[in-house]
Amino acid sequence: MHKSFSAVFPVLLALLLAACAQPFEARVQSFQALPPAGGQTFTIEPADPKNQGSLEFASYAALVSDELRRAGFAPAAPGAQPDLIVRVDYGAGPGRERLATRPGFGSRAAWGWYGPGWWGRHPAWWGSFYDPFWGPWNQPEVYSFTIYPAYLEVDILRAADKTPLFEGRAETTTRVNNLPATMPRLVTALFTDFPGESARSRVVRVPARG
Repeated sequence: MHKSFSAVFPVLLALLLAACAQPFEARVQSFQALPPAGGQTFTIEPADPKNQGSLEFASYAALVSDELRRAGFAPAAPGAQPDLIVRVDYGAGPGRERLATRPGFGSRAAWGWYGPGWWGRHPAWWGSFYDPFWGPWNQPEVYSFTIYPAYLEVDILRAADKTPLFEGRAETTTRVNNLPATMPRLVTALFTDFPGESARSRVVRVPARG
């Protein structure tokens, strides 16, 4: 048993570390005609009026505000006329099932962490088990998992005449249905290389948090 575990454990550990280290990815699309940042003032409002006064919206708006300030813009003083109006929209869709494969581990006696966070078919524990669904080493195992889509949209308009100056959207899918945890990284992805070139679509990778 100890020999089998010693042989398989490094592989399992490598898979676990690789999964933990994978960066967050988002598809970002943007169009922009912003003038160079020079302290122009802004206010942030929800694209959907129903979110006005929402604590959730206020939390996400604060993230967007921090990024705009880092880019060289400034929040307008209360009651003052801003130079720019920033409209923020966000949301998450229903879960969708996906199929994938992973390597088999030979001899049908395998070691691993079971549970919803990794293998997902048994209660969580470490140990050796017999599983008729595991085949020879080179035979992949097919499994299913659920992904949850989420998005963030940020539009910036000139306050004086409502001329669009920036339109950006970031989309991603995650394994956990947790929009508050996903939003900070969506904001980071959208504002990476902001405002950037116009009319482009790209995948932005946000490094995994330590």
